[in-house]
Amino acid sequence: MIAKPLLKTAASWIAIAAFAAACATAPTQQAGPAPDEAGAYVQAAEEELTEKLEYAARIAWVYNTNINYDTEWLLQRSDAEMTETLVRLASGAARYDDLDLPADTERQINLLRLSLTLPAPQTPGAADQLSQITTRLASIYSTGRIDYQGRQVTLDELETLMGTERNPARLEEMWTEWHAVAAPMREDYARMVEIANQGARDLGFDNAGDMWLSNYDMPAERMEAEVERLWGQMQPFYEQLHCYVRGRLNAHYGDAIQPRTGPIRADILGNMWAQDWSALMPVVAPRGQNTYDLTQLLRRANYNERRMVETAERFYTSLGLAPLPQTFWERSLFVRPQDRDVVCHASAWDVDNVEDLRIKQCIQINAEHFQTVHHELGHNFYQRAYNQQPLLFRNGANDGFHEAIGDFIALNITPEYLVEIGLLNRNQIPSAAADTRLLMEQALAKLAFLPFALTVDQWRWQVFRGETTAANYNTAWWELRERYQGIRPPSARDETMFDPGAKYHIANNVPYLRYFLAHVLQFQFYEAACQQAGWEGPLHRCTVYGNEEVGRRFNAMMEMGQSRPWPDALEAFTGTRQMDGGSMVRYFQPLMTYLQEQNRGQSCGW
Repeated sequence: MIAKPLLKTAASWIAIAAFAAACATAPTQQAGPAPDEAGAYVQAAEEELTEKLEYAARIAWVYNTNINYDTEWLLQRSDAEMTETLVRLASGAARYDDLDLPADTERQINLLRLSLTLPAPQTPGAADQLSQITTRLASIYSTGRIDYQGRQVTLDELETLMGTERNPARLEEMWTEWHAVAAPMREDYARMVEIANQGARDLGFDNAGDMWLSNYDMPAERMEAEVERLWGQMQPFYEQLHCYVRGRLNAHYGDAIQPRTGPIRADILGNMWAQDWSALMPVVAPRGQNTYDLTQLLRRANYNERRMVETAERFYTSLGLAPLPQTFWERSLFVRPQDRDVVCHASAWDVDNVEDLRIKQCIQINAEHFQTVHHELGHNFYQRAYNQQPLLFRNGANDGFHEAIGDFIALNITPEYLVEIGLLNRNQIPSAAADTRLLMEQALAKLAFLPFALTVDQWRWQVFRGETTAANYNTAWWELRERYQGIRPPSARDETMFDPGAKYHIANNVPYLRYFLAHVLQFQFYEAACQQAGWEGPLHRCTVYGNEEVGRRFNAMMEMGQSRPWPDALEAFTGTRQMDGGSMVRYFQPLMTYLQEQNRGQSCGW
């Protein structure tokens, strides 16, 4: 079906590549490229990438849903070929940097330069070596299992156990055994950093970390300062939450396990990475405030994995968006297979960059996964909304937007929404007296996450810049986690370990700043949508389920993709051009008042 256009693509690309090579080898023999050549370069690059990206995505899907020797081999080869292609295209694009170009062409040229997460140098074999390393790191993580209580346990089961177990000795055992899975990654990771940094320098960046930070329509140093500004808005809220939770854990466990002062022990926070403290609700919930348990509601209503996804889809269609294609239901993975290893970490896919939309998630029937499904479908609806843009613009306005879309929808999982979908009766809606409890549950997920999100990429920026070397990977990791999160490991850690690799996004080289930005943006989207809907109650009670006018404006922002700088997209939906934690502050202000009252007389901080 696409063979004939691809023959033209190959021919046109060969001509442009030959021209670029000639310029590179004999720069003094002729003038630089003319501006009109940049448009032809972009067109040829997009045609080539249209084919190669789909090919790479299909191989990646096969690997992610069936990890074995052969699919690893295929992924390594595909990744190497894709990296070589993107490095070649990015290097060629750099020739047009200083030209006066039409705005769209200039933007496409810049996006080509920033298209790689881990660039390889153009030396023979570098891309292949980088691919072998990254595939090996990913497989170590995704196939990891530990021996626990006499049986082999996978990570997704461990995550559930960490949220329900209260015995500190068992929590420490699970935490320690899982982190040991990452220790063999250490040497590979250090070599990967060397290769990626050389590749980034070849593209004109000081290091791969600064290359990541350059992907936000502003200079890297300005973006880093912007992150610190946003964190400064929310840091006082986190410190009050930390103080309150630490006091409740001290009352539950006693001084020997969790003292009343200092950092919190990481393994008792209900999550393997101490990034989401929601599982602590039975321990820290405000007393005397009764509300519903969403996990119990889902199970009593006999939800299964497919029904979880169907319910999430209905939120989007209630806004006037078209349903997902039938192929979504035929090709997605909702349940962990029993006969093979898969990457269970939830993800959304647009395999052909047009309409082959899918999610991959080992769904469990609980509140967390109900929210996650709403989140993942946000990626799919965003992907479809911008699929009429030129290929290089088929992406989120920035990567934080892509994560924030679904998180904004998940914020709408309020009591009113649960009534609308039949999980609650109207007479079961908690009274205003329960608002502190509802906000506490959100804070344990949203506020607790912010400093963790900062830590992950702060550590990698330091590694890529050479400020943290392989000799002190683990030490630097825990210094950052104590500084930002106020947590400590349950036992002594040393440099034979590689605790950062126990997190999916480090083992799989997924930039993490996007999640921090998403936690700011989702509240901006939510507040703007609630204002558009005319909501007059407390912000945290709002749902825009069924509001097609909000959906129309929402879709208009999504359709822009990455065709314009992200402030343009933000303004299109929210009316403001600056990321701002003010919406998050207003959402949680009633809880802040409660926390300050509860913490009176306590020694907060760590």
